[in-house]
Amino acid sequence: MNKEQVSEHVNCLIIGSGPAGYTAAIYAARADLKPVVYTGIVPGGQLTQTTEVDNFPGYPKGITGPELMEDLKNQAERFGTQVRFGYATKVDFSKDGSIHYVEIDGKTVISADTVIISTGATAKWLGLESEQKYNGFGVSACAVCDGFFFKGQDVAIVGAGDTAAEEATYLAKLCNKVYMLVRRDEFRASKAMYHRVMNTANIEVLYNTETQEILGDGQVVTGVRVLNNKTNETTDLDVTGFFVAIGHKPNTELFQGILDMDETGYLITKPNVTTTNIPGVFAAGDVQDNVYRQAITAAGTGCMAALEAERYLAAKGDH
Repeated sequence: MNKEQVSEHVNCLIIGSGPAGYTAAIYAARADLKPVVYTGIVPGGQLTQTTEVDNFPGYPKGITGPELMEDLKNQAERFGTQVRFGYATKVDFSKDGSIHYVEIDGKTVISADTVIISTGATAKWLGLESEQKYNGFGVSACAVCDGFFFKGQDVAIVGAGDTAAEEATYLAKLCNKVYMLVRRDEFRASKAMYHRVMNTANIEVLYNTETQEILGDGQVVTGVRVLNNKTNETTDLDVTGFFVAIGHKPNTELFQGILDMDETGYLITKPNVTTTNIPGVFAAGDVQDNVYRQAITAAGTGCMAALEAERYLAAKGDH
């Protein structure tokens, strides 16, 4: 990165435009930090691929994911945030927190006093064409977000880890029956989660089972075709919902070797704050949260990051 090519200097640069990024922008703009947001390749983040959002406070009738993100964007812009389409391709963070450099789209270099990282995480999918076709129409990667829509119905969930076990038991409270599809002949989940699944009467665990195709009527999911990888038998399960719980991948490749991460790539922030190991660099939302992964918790950490950025600049005397 050529630091000589800096095109502008900003107080607060926000990378990513999900609930965390836009909430950080609202707070930073109101603190007169004149934030600049770069949206990333998917402006609005994961929520733009969600049809109905019913659990974000303040929307009693529910709202679509894209509409919610448009509202957050408009609110950030109302206070003077500059929202730009583009994505960060390189970063050069000063270990002493003096000036941070971020390259955008492989060509523009921006310097910043503070950087808020809200690049989010991406759900891992099985990679089936039918899975993408019915995504939002019976296929979901978030049981807590979408389970409510399948009240009293039969659903399937794929996965064998703690998240899958937890989501299966969550769905079991709402749904008539939950098929849990496990590829191997055992769980990867902890013993406690395994026992919780086994003690839930309306969960049926199908071991050695792989998803071949999600079946539908062209509009919504009507079933799932599964293969027993021991017997090579295929079976069609009548379900109206198909949940994928095989993990998330945080969008942190850009920060490898620069910021502290856990073994799965989530950014590590200091306890009770959003500060990273580099002064003036903060992380908010799903990029540092592998526990809750909800829009409202992402928004909460976005607020924290902006308040911390403001205090950081005030302490330095830059603002």
